[in-house]
Amino acid sequence: MTEQDWLAERFESHRGHLRAVAYRMLGSVSEADDAVQEAWLRLSRADAGDVDNLRAWLTTVVSRVSLNMLRSRRTRREAPLEPSVADPLVSSDVAFDPEHEAILGDSLGLALLAVLDALSPAERVAFVLHDVFGVPFDQIARIVGKSPAATRQLASRARRRVRVAPVPDTDLDGQWAVVDAFLAASRGGDFHQLLELLDPDVVLRSDGGEARPALGMVLRGAEAVAAQAFTYRSFAETGTRALINGVPGGVAWTADGRPFAVISLTVAGGRIVELDILADPERLARLDLARLGGTRAGADPPQRGLPPAG
Repeated sequence: MTEQDWLAERFESHRGHLRAVAYRMLGSVSEADDAVQEAWLRLSRADAGDVDNLRAWLTTVVSRVSLNMLRSRRTRREAPLEPSVADPLVSSDVAFDPEHEAILGDSLGLALLAVLDALSPAERVAFVLHDVFGVPFDQIARIVGKSPAATRQLASRARRRVRVAPVPDTDLDGQWAVVDAFLAASRGGDFHQLLELLDPDVVLRSDGGEARPALGMVLRGAEAVAAQAFTYRSFAETGTRALINGVPGGVAWTADGRPFAVISLTVAGGRIVELDILADPERLARLDLARLGGTRAGADPPQRGLPPAG
């Protein structure tokens, strides 16, 4: 084994951890992979013999790369408040894919990622590193360019905001029962039943990207969300059930078999509190969704019925 092979083997042993760190910071699978790749490039050019703790060194590199990406992303946005949905991790409707489970660890639904996306870049990095991965504040301070005391304040502010993120019910079967009832009501156009299944303060967040600007929206309140599901109930027959970042949801398809939207429904307290919908065709094309498209509408009714946004 050459020294480079030995280094690559050590790096691979940390890849899952690094992807988990980067995904939480960036909410993007492709950008997380780019950050991890950049960490490998920097390691391959560095003198690894001078690195005492490789995991900590790589975590620092990925965090700095991710912080720069977050700052660049914020600078590019012309409309900082435009609807944005993180890259979903789509698994079968009964279990996580092992790769997704390694990235997610504890529950990390799209609803929580939406809250993280509203943080400043430094707040997000401080919170993720300290509260999720237990990195000491003095180490984080060097990454964000703040004093340890200021870094503690960043994490504290982030923590207060993250507390508002809905926590899904723990009973997955119970969540599916609520979601299936919602989908049946959408198919049947039962507006009253939709209102019963939606939390009064439910939020629908839809991201259509540049290709589908009309699908970019944020709706609040049960009546507004129910009206949206009612209007587009014709799509409810085209869905494939799946777990989206660990909570019920699925993929809606176009008539020619292309993915139209990925939909996540967060159930808390027996009602749907958030719907996160990615309908950006460019980002959908980068997801591995073909394996979910085999069962079509009408072939397996329990698997069907996912209404896309807009």
